[in-house]
Amino acid sequence: MSTPRSFDTVCRIAVAQSDEHFHAHVELDDDIAIHPGDTVRVHGDPIQIAFGETAHYERTATVTRAGPLLRGWTRLAAYLDLKELYEVSFSAGSLK
Repeated sequence: MSTPRSFDTVCRIAVAQSDEHFHAHVELDDDIAIHPGDTVRVHGDPIQIAFGETAHYERTATVTRAGPLLRGWTRLAAYLDLKELYEVSFSAGSLK
């Protein structure tokens, strides 16, 4: 499914599930930069590993670039969501 704003690339997936690590990381070939609003769809069957295991896979991913409007909207939404973390309230009551 290729459009002028999308392309396929190879990606590497690292998955771990243990007491120390629980993650799934995707790394695109050629250090392709992902910008706000862009989407990455990794193709293939769902990955399932047992507890205590670590696995590495190589798959194909489709990267779809966001247009200027979606990119701007995503940046604005992220900024407003981040601002919520800065809000602090004070109450007139005292702690006893």
